[in-house]
Amino acid sequence: MKRSLLLSISLVICLSCSKPVPELDGVDTQVWKDDYKGCKGTRTQFLKPLEDQRDKLKGLSERDLVKLLGKPDRNDLSERHEKFYSYFIEPSMECKGDSATVILEIRFNATGVSREVTITAID
Repeated sequence: MKRSLLLSISLVICLSCSKPVPELDGVDTQVWKDDYKGCKGTRTQFLKPLEDQRDKLKGLSERDLVKLLGKPDRNDLSERHEKFYSYFIEPSMECKGDSATVILEIRFNATGVSREVTITAID
């Protein structure tokens, strides 16, 4: 009885301390999610708002980031067990056959929390 009560209290404390999924001003997340790999070209309108609000994406869990931006267009795992999620802001190479594009990249630490958010132009 005591153990289940303690477990319940611990669970409530953990859930109440979790960070809510932020809203990104000027970013229609449904339009973002519907433009997989940026192939429709609609994500480009969100470049400036994303640059201005990158800090809102730091500290999110992988699950919360997927809730907010959808499944990543690409994900990679480093040797140090860090994950990288990439979202194409401009159409990916697969869409247009050209290698130049702009990518939103989020680095997660080994515990699955986003630690670095960059927007990079690739030539």
